[in-house]
Amino acid sequence: MTGALRGVVALDGPSGTGKTTVARKLATQLGARYLDTGSTYRTLTLAVLRAGIDPSDVAAVGDVLASADIDVGTDPAHPTAMLDGADVETEIRGAEVTAAVSAVSAIETVRAELVERQRAIIAGIVADVGGVVVEGRDIGTVVAPDAGLKVFLTATADVRATRRNLQDTAAGTPGDVTDALASVNRRDAADSARAVSPMRQASDAVHLDTSELNIQQVLIALSELASQRGLLDDTAAEATQ
Repeated sequence: MTGALRGVVALDGPSGTGKTTVARKLATQLGARYLDTGSTYRTLTLAVLRAGIDPSDVAAVGDVLASADIDVGTDPAHPTAMLDGADVETEIRGAEVTAAVSAVSAIETVRAELVERQRAIIAGIVADVGGVVVEGRDIGTVVAPDAGLKVFLTATADVRATRRNLQDTAAGTPGDVTDALASVNRRDAADSARAVSPMRQASDAVHLDTSELNIQQVLIALSELASQRGLLDDTAAEATQ
């Protein structure tokens, strides 16, 4: 029997590596909560776009952040992103938000504020529930540098582009693998080159290449790593049965 998670699992890496799918499934499997930090940036980006503001306008974006009511749910089975009381989970995954989110998330004041909010969410979950799986691009290096387990997921650009294209097709927005590859490369470049909290592997993170692994194989690897780090409480798991 897999034990219940006690502590923080930080999953970092570029898009198309399977982070979201495995993070949600791992959290469910380990009786934990789930936090997609990218949802906070995407929800803010949607608010910026709705306001007709240039995503790179530091002052204007800051004003939107100060006034917008942004809340993300932590139930791995039913993740939500709320903007001013309305669920925008589907809308923040659209192409328009995806194209603008890197510019918004590169603003130093935005990252500082949202990182504090993310840390508060994590601390609350650990205190109330015990465990949380957090995914993003700067979790192990910035948001939760003391996480009990840090994993940096990767996959080849071609594999990630194929996965992204399949996701888009499943969502009803079929595209082209070549376009998906170009998008993946642009996002990688933007996230890795930004001055504030660039995407990079934490020095103590485990590198896991998912190119030739299916979801179940990744989950097994992550569960074994969590167990090796002493983050699984079998007693707590039995008590919930």
